Amino acid sequence: MSLYPPLLSIFLLLSSTVSATAATAADSPLSSPPSAPSPSTSPAPKLPTPSPASTSPLDPRQVTALDSLNIPTPKDPCAPQPHLSFAATCDSSSPFRNLLSLSLFNCSGDVALSSDALKSLSTLTSLSFLNCPIPVVRLPTELALNLRSFSCINSLKKLTGVWLSRLENVTELTVAKSSVTASGPSIILNNMRFLHSVTLSHANLSGFLPKHWHPNLTFVDLSGNSLKGEIPLSLTRLENLVHLNLSSNSLADTIPSTIGDLSALQNLSLGSNSLSGPIPESLSELSGLTHLDLGSNQLNGTIPNFIRDMTSLKYLNLERNNFHGVLPFNATFIQKLEVLKVGENSNLCYNHSTLGSKMKLGIAPCDKHGLPVSPPPAKDSQSDSSSDNSDEEDYGDSGDKKHHHGPSKIVLGVAIGLSSIVFLIVFLILLSRCCK
Repeated sequence: MSLYPPLLSIFLLLSSTVSATAATAADSPLSSPPSAPSPSTSPAPKLPTPSPASTSPLDPRQVTALDSLNIPTPKDPCAPQPHLSFAATCDSSSPFRNLLSLSLFNCSGDVALSSDALKSLSTLTSLSFLNCPIPVVRLPTELALNLRSFSCINSLKKLTGVWLSRLENVTELTVAKSSVTASGPSIILNNMRFLHSVTLSHANLSGFLPKHWHPNLTFVDLSGNSLKGEIPLSLTRLENLVHLNLSSNSLADTIPSTIGDLSALQNLSLGSNSLSGPIPESLSELSGLTHLDLGSNQLNGTIPNFIRDMTSLKYLNLERNNFHGVLPFNATFIQKLEVLKVGENSNLCYNHSTLGSKMKLGIAPCDKHGLPVSPPPAKDSQSDSSSDNSDEEDYGDSGDKKHHHGPSKIVLGVAIGLSSIVFLIVFLILLSRCCK
């Protein structure tokens, strides 16, 4: 009788395993491989969700493919790995699981991509490389169309825009600190109709910004390239855009007057370009903006009052431009900011009666005419400058000080001279009497 409980437990376990296998067999990619949707007719693709409950082994073909790439493969590639060079997730298919995502980190020189091996990994929907400077190979068409997410950070040698453009069905594309040979971002992005998030940062891109953008975009980062020309009006029609970073390029002309149409925008970074003209009034309509960087441009005019009414703002950079006039911010607005940069605007000043004389903004206080009274002091000579200013306030003009002290020294000199003569005469008289 003591054997029944263990036998009963084993039976129940086998029953549950058989039930799970039967339930998932119909969804196995081996019986019906996934087909990539046609970009022109299919809805936006969705990423499959892996099931951690499955205990089936990985497809032997994919194990062989991983081995051929010289990737150190653990006994169970689908299990969380303690090291930092390999990570994967799998589906719950039976009798063999299939890879859904593959991430390679800090690749050694032995890792080598192979088109044949990648063909066996066509079930992947996510592929990532981090610090893997290995040569690229042509992606098999089935894998290229099946990918929904692609990431390449400081990785992949000889990457081209044409290579990236074949990832037609991705919703997330990230290429950062990886040189891409392309005439501009358009050749990469034009065919990606499902794209929601794109990062092409510090990728050595030149040329112009695209004229056409896919309306589903919520995140755009093209910073740190050599893009030139103006910001196209089509970019301001992306109603779902939350993050726009075009900083550190060579963009010129003015900020589009329709920038306020980006009603969902929370982060706007246009710093370190060659943008000119005033800050457009429509910017006041971006009530959810938390990050605004317009620094290191050639913007001019006065800083508009509406900026101080942007209650969500936490980061504000307006430094190194050509703004003039009185800074329209009060102490309450400045104190709620986490970062404020307005320095190196030589014709900009602040109202010291409103902000106090101890406020360090990198700009001079205003005189009664709203003009800077003096250039902002250098950091190294700040204490000396303060001392000089206090001396001037106590004694007035330096010329008056010289005129005031000059006569006192002359009188003192004459007095000393006369006293010396009198003393000499008295001494001689006394000496002559003593000699008699």
